[in-house]
Amino acid sequence: MRIAQVLLPLPLPEAFDYAEPEGMELVLGEVVAAPLGPRLVRGVVTGLRDGAGGNRALKPVAGRIETPPLPPESLAFVEWAARYAVDQPGQPLAIALRGSSAPKARPDRVVVLTGREPARMTPARAKVIAAVADAARAPAALARAAGVSGGVVSALMADGVLAEELRQPPVDFDAPDPDHDKPQLNPSQAAALVGLAAMVNDGGFGVALLDGVTGSGKTEVYLEAAAEVLRRDPDAQVLILLPEIALTEAVIARITARFGAQPAAWHSGLAPQRRRRVWEAAALGKCRIVVGARSALFLPFRSLRLIVVDEEHDASYKQEDGFIYQARDLAVARGKLGDAPVVLASATPSLETLWNAQSGRYRWLRLANRHGGAVLPEISLIDLRETPPEPGRWLSPPLLDATRETLARGEQVLLFLNRRGYAPLVLCRACGERLRAPDSESWLVEHRYSGRLVCHLTGFSMPKPERCPYCAAKDSLVSIGPGVERVEEEARALFPEARLAVFSSDTVTSGEAARTLIEAMAAGEFDILVATQGAAKGHNFPNLTLVGVVDADLGLRGGDLRAAERTFQLLAQVSGRAGRHARAGRALLQTWAPEHAVMQTLAAQDRDAFVALEMAEREAAGLPPFGRLAALIVSGEDPAGLDRFLRDLAAAAPNAEGVDVFGPADAPFSLVRGRRRKRFLVRADRGVDLQAFLAAWRARVKIPGQVRLTIDVDPYSFL
Repeated sequence: MRIAQVLLPLPLPEAFDYAEPEGMELVLGEVVAAPLGPRLVRGVVTGLRDGAGGNRALKPVAGRIETPPLPPESLAFVEWAARYAVDQPGQPLAIALRGSSAPKARPDRVVVLTGREPARMTPARAKVIAAVADAARAPAALARAAGVSGGVVSALMADGVLAEELRQPPVDFDAPDPDHDKPQLNPSQAAALVGLAAMVNDGGFGVALLDGVTGSGKTEVYLEAAAEVLRRDPDAQVLILLPEIALTEAVIARITARFGAQPAAWHSGLAPQRRRRVWEAAALGKCRIVVGARSALFLPFRSLRLIVVDEEHDASYKQEDGFIYQARDLAVARGKLGDAPVVLASATPSLETLWNAQSGRYRWLRLANRHGGAVLPEISLIDLRETPPEPGRWLSPPLLDATRETLARGEQVLLFLNRRGYAPLVLCRACGERLRAPDSESWLVEHRYSGRLVCHLTGFSMPKPERCPYCAAKDSLVSIGPGVERVEEEARALFPEARLAVFSSDTVTSGEAARTLIEAMAAGEFDILVATQGAAKGHNFPNLTLVGVVDADLGLRGGDLRAAERTFQLLAQVSGRAGRHARAGRALLQTWAPEHAVMQTLAAQDRDAFVALEMAEREAAGLPPFGRLAALIVSGEDPAGLDRFLRDLAAAAPNAEGVDVFGPADAPFSLVRGRRRKRFLVRADRGVDLQAFLAAWRARVKIPGQVRLTIDVDPYSFL
């Protein structure tokens, strides 16, 4: 008897042992059904050993599940990701198996030949038989292909010449042609491609930073690197990660045009049957290019030979709940485990990536100019202390004048505010109460399009009441501050002849909706686009020449150590939407703090100066990339019980050189869904094994059942 170690996609610390039934002959990576209590659970075989001489009575594996096995690189990646995140290995395994558990597509009903000859042959029947021999089709499709009536097909079926059978649709995707529509690269792009091609041709793992200004043609360069990989290896697979579903449709269209075949898409918006098809195609090597969100890293690629992380700086690559991970960092690890090169592309790279490039760990390939003769937009600051908007309005006179001039020339305007809804706060004028979500300390955001108040943290929503829920005063609720809906309302009132649209996750709820809106804007169907951060990334609007940032200071508020970096990146990206073609563009940033280093370096378009300032501050404090951070978030419903556990947890922190532990302290959102929240922050020198420290700390305490302890390695959110 052999013993099979089966890892289950559950928050369990290790794989469970099961007996391998006689004759089953399991192999590593196979997906099986294993008993767990009274139920059967899907799991993966991660180990096999001889069970001779064992004295334990083990439950047997219940059976195989009809799905491709996980390759060795996927198993190693799941285990590595769990260790890196200081989490149970079943958590990343659940992500890796997500596609395999989705239902298969319904089988097709097709007509096939039985081998029996027709009793009477006619020209029409001969056409049908020839069409069936060419390809199996549904009865109606067969009749159309043969150019006959459906009665001819029915008669042949009645005679037993044809028969219907059910066939599972193939999972194959069309093979891309690396030489289908090769672009003409400019000298800067060609030089960057030489560097990427050298990395690809060297074989093995390596990382390159493709660092190019907005509009410099980074996508064309990394697609040519993908073409080089596909030429070299007929079985190679390429993964292109994107931070937003809204970008997926546009990139898929560009890949389809370049390679003459549509790639596979992978994101949360896929139908279950489509998800199953992509998962199996990746495992069988039947899709050569996959474009996906962060979880695409966990697909069971059979022969992954290139990973591209587009907009690598984007905070959307950080998964904040469930299994917590940073997809950019995991992409580098996935490439190393599979011996595949990794390309990180951005116009505003993260400081961590820049530090690795400056240190020589990554190749650094730069595109300093825009493609096709376009120039970078001029960026100017509007000091709201000198030229504020009118009372009750949010657009300043200089921005309004620039908008009028732009519209008069027949050009387009983007008004940017990275805040959803109509107003971020609803206040009662009678009692002063700020409306909050139940059992939480987060404010309710007014969404006037839907007439509801919404908590963006917990998902709670309610109709906007006529009376204050606290003092019952009627018509006393007022909206404080602007969201994109309020900016759109103001712009519509000031520019009644202009055609307006709003781009936010509330108005664009799917990849298809995003594609429709983006195409309409690119085609000139709108004059003014009011948008959140979804419009700041990768989009190309030929007639857009003015970007107006309504609140440039918004991202600088709060205690996020990356606040300055993220604000610089976001404003540089959104400013880069202007003037990407023949007409010059400009960006106007409304700010109450024009003297801030972020604003000054943006206006000067001096990224290097900003990076130098920010790096110096981080180095002095020992913060990333010069140190490591981790957060421990502890929550519970019972305040007294939570405090007792926090005292025990604080006392159990290991003494380690080069590690500082801060806390516990109230989280900024200290009450969410009735649970009190506290945070520890751990800072460690780069040479410290931070994961080992965290694992040892967690092992020293027993976590009560009513308390949750979450570890976040390299945190991006400090709420």
